[in-house]
Amino acid sequence: MSSKPEKKETHQANGAVPVDHLTSADQGQLVEPSDFLGPAAVEAVVLESRANAKGVREDDALLENGSQSNESDDTSTHQSPEPASPLKETSFSIGLQVLFPFLLAGFGTVAAGMVLDIVQHWDVFKNVTNLFILVPALLGLKGNLEMTLASRLSTAANIGQMDTPKEFWKMITGNMALLLVQATVVGFLASIAAVVFGWIPDGHFSLYHAVLLCASSVATAFVASLFLGMIMIGVIIGSRKMGINPDNVATPIAASLGDLVTLALLSGISCGLYKDLESKFYVNPLVCALFLALLPIWVFVAKRDSATWEVLCSSWEPVVIAMAISSVGGLILDRTVSDPNFAGMAVFTPVINGVGGNLVAVQASRISTYLHMSGMPGESSKTAPWKCPSPCSTFCSSDVNSRSARVLFLLVVPGHLVFLYTISSMQGGHTTLTLIFVVFYMTAALLQVLILLYIADWMVHWMWNRDLDPDNFSIPYLTALGDLIGTGLLAVSFHILWLIGDRDSDVGD
Repeated sequence: MSSKPEKKETHQANGAVPVDHLTSADQGQLVEPSDFLGPAAVEAVVLESRANAKGVREDDALLENGSQSNESDDTSTHQSPEPASPLKETSFSIGLQVLFPFLLAGFGTVAAGMVLDIVQHWDVFKNVTNLFILVPALLGLKGNLEMTLASRLSTAANIGQMDTPKEFWKMITGNMALLLVQATVVGFLASIAAVVFGWIPDGHFSLYHAVLLCASSVATAFVASLFLGMIMIGVIIGSRKMGINPDNVATPIAASLGDLVTLALLSGISCGLYKDLESKFYVNPLVCALFLALLPIWVFVAKRDSATWEVLCSSWEPVVIAMAISSVGGLILDRTVSDPNFAGMAVFTPVINGVGGNLVAVQASRISTYLHMSGMPGESSKTAPWKCPSPCSTFCSSDVNSRSARVLFLLVVPGHLVFLYTISSMQGGHTTLTLIFVVFYMTAALLQVLILLYIADWMVHWMWNRDLDPDNFSIPYLTALGDLIGTGLLAVSFHILWLIGDRDSDVGD
């Protein structure tokens, strides 16, 4: 057989061939195949489509526009009447699936902000101020790794790569080992970045504090990854069994738990190690050595799966660059959190950063899954244009990804109002919410999400055309940019409020 039919079979295995070319969705009747496939190929495709019925239905929902264009263009195939498409994702269905995990993620960031508002007064944060630089970098790192894992597994589930027990366990063990390697290495690099960014402005360096930062960062990253990774696997399995698109729920849940768990672990571990800093000076280097010594084990497990081994070899650049970008946001937080004119920054920073990162991660994961269903990275297609998208095509077109962008953008204001009310009710940051403060805060939040959604539309398609898997490369950049943009806009808003004299909103009682 020629290579052309082989390519069609490959795409069917990945959930790429529109279901209309194979079967009538509701009646299960075969379409006449004689014009484009031989008998043997037809039999193989039919068996595959029956084995992956859930994935095919998901493809039909996400590829509504692509399947319609294929139906109109294919004149060589005798098609049965177009079936009804009750499984198409409408704006309401997208919003309904995203709403609960979005609120859950938001309350997770609110809890993280409340924790940061409390621990900023602990001795370890007062004496080792570089921990504030480490907070956005480490929280961003955990968000990057967990949400990338969620996006990668969601895509695999949607295209039928986790349907058999053998494929499932191979995917899970490889990805968990990959996650632990990334968390340990980047946690170590994040501590180095925090030391450097803290040393450059002040010119002061403490070896004991540097080792403390390293031990705290590596231990926090490892334990949080192990815990959150297992939760992500359960979420994706559960969402598939309930008929929910994992792309809509997995990344927000990953982010919601990630911020709170990571910040709580960082605070507790750093406080415990700080108490032993003088009497047991050997504890901190021992902790670092222990987690670094475990690296070869996780590398060996990840190497057993070719897919995760390829990711392990090629995905360091976005994670490391994202960590550096988040560290710049941490430097801004370090310079503002102790200033009385910026009181309240500590409690609001995780919220605005977390919400922006959650929403853009959902959009990036959805676009990536949509592209995976049309082919493989690097393949030229109408779904992945080379040119930079216009704002109208990103937010105002009838495309399913534009529809989801509008839904996600419309969630910003009501979501943040709920989170601000929760913070105010719990007296977080001792901050009074005045009307002008809410206006400035909402403006910053809307502008942040608007920029992120537009960048996501461009970045995911650009990476796809560059033969890069967006599931592995786009989310670290986007969430790191969300941290930097959110922290910067929030600092500007607080500064303007101080200049115009709205002191009730930014000065503690």
